Amino acid sequence: MDRKHFDAEHLAFAEAFRAFADKQLVPHYLDWERAGITPREVFAEAGRSGFLGMQVPEEYGGGGTSDFRFNQAMNEQIADAGITGSGLGLSLHNDTCLPYFLTFCNDEQKQRWLPGIAAGELITAVAMTEPGAGSDLSGIRTSARRDGDHYVVNGAKTFITNGINADLVITVVRTGEDRHKGLSLLIVERGTDGFERGRNLDKLGLHSQDTAELSFSDARVPVANLLGEEGAGFAQLTQKLPQERMSIAVAAVAEARAAFNETLRYVKDRKAFGTSIGSFQNTKFVLAELVTEIDIAQAWVDLCVTRLNAGELSTADASKSKWWCTELQGRVLDKCLQLHGGYGYMSEYPVSRRFADARVTRIYGGSTEIMKSVVSKSLDL
Repeated sequence: MDRKHFDAEHLAFAEAFRAFADKQLVPHYLDWERAGITPREVFAEAGRSGFLGMQVPEEYGGGGTSDFRFNQAMNEQIADAGITGSGLGLSLHNDTCLPYFLTFCNDEQKQRWLPGIAAGELITAVAMTEPGAGSDLSGIRTSARRDGDHYVVNGAKTFITNGINADLVITVVRTGEDRHKGLSLLIVERGTDGFERGRNLDKLGLHSQDTAELSFSDARVPVANLLGEEGAGFAQLTQKLPQERMSIAVAAVAEARAAFNETLRYVKDRKAFGTSIGSFQNTKFVLAELVTEIDIAQAWVDLCVTRLNAGELSTADASKSKWWCTELQGRVLDKCLQLHGGYGYMSEYPVSRRFADARVTRIYGGSTEIMKSVVSKSLDL
C-alpha cells in the first residue's frame, strides 16, 4: 500500500540521514557490536549533521520542529540500515529523553543543557529501573534528601540505556513517602561526586548499545537540577511515556519490515530441490501473512504518530501500539529466521542479529503484560 504519511521534507530528511548512516555508522557497526559500545563521537557527528534535537527550538541550536515524523523517518532508516544497537542510543536521546528537557526545564536549565543536547555534546539517559523496581514506578527506592542547596541521593539503578555514555541522567528519585506524589526527577550530571557507573552489561542483543548499572552514594546534586517541581515525577513520567512507547512501536514495525525485505531477497536466491525456496507454497503463505500484518501495523502506527503530533494520542493507544508492534516484531523475526534455515542462526547474517535484538522490545519501555494492564484500565472493567 502506498503510504501518504510523509511529506517531501520528511523524505529528504530520511535520505540525508541514510547517507550519513551509510558513511558514518554502517562501516563500523560490527566493530562497535564487538566492543559493546558506540563511541561518543557518533553523537557529536549526528548533532553536527542535524540528526539530534530536531524538536529543540532554533535559539538553542535545534531543528525547531515538533513534528515526530522526522523522528519516525530516522528510526525507520536505522532499522533498514541494520544498525539497531547504535541507533537505539540516538533514538533514546531524541525520542525519550529530550521531551523531559523541553517540557519541564526552566529557562536557566534550557540555556544550560539544550544546546549541548542538540549538538550531541551532552548525551542523555533516563534512569527509572532499579534492581527491585521495574515497571512499577511507585516501587522506586532511590532516595533524595534535601540538604540546603543540594539533594543527597542514595540508591541504585539498572538496565540504563546510554548509561556509560550519558552526561545528563534523568533520575527518578524518592523525595517523599507517598507512592506517587513522593517521586521527583533530578538531572544527575557526569562527574557528580558519589555518582558511579557500574559495568557495561553483557546482553543477549543490542551489543553496541551501552547498558549500565548506576549507583549513588551520598551523591550531592544541586537543587538547581530538579526537573519541574518536587513531587511531580510520577505525573511527568506518565505524561512522557506515550511518546517513548510510540518510538518503540515505530522501530518495531520498521525492524519487522527490514527483516521481511531481507528474507524476501534471500528466498528468491536460495535454492533447494532444484528451485528457489521462495517458490514453495509454505514460503509464499508465510510471507503473505507477514507482509499483511506489517502493512496493517504500519497504518495503525502512522495514525498514532499523527495523533501524537496533534497532542491527541491517549496512553491506552500508545500502549496498544507498543505491545502489539513488538509482539509482531518477535513473530516476524522468528519466521524470517526459520526461512533462512541454518544460515539464519549464524551471526554473520543480519536476521540473526535482528532476532536477538528484537527480544528485549517486549520488555523495555513497559512489558507486554504491563501494556495490556494499561489498556484494560481504559475499558472500565
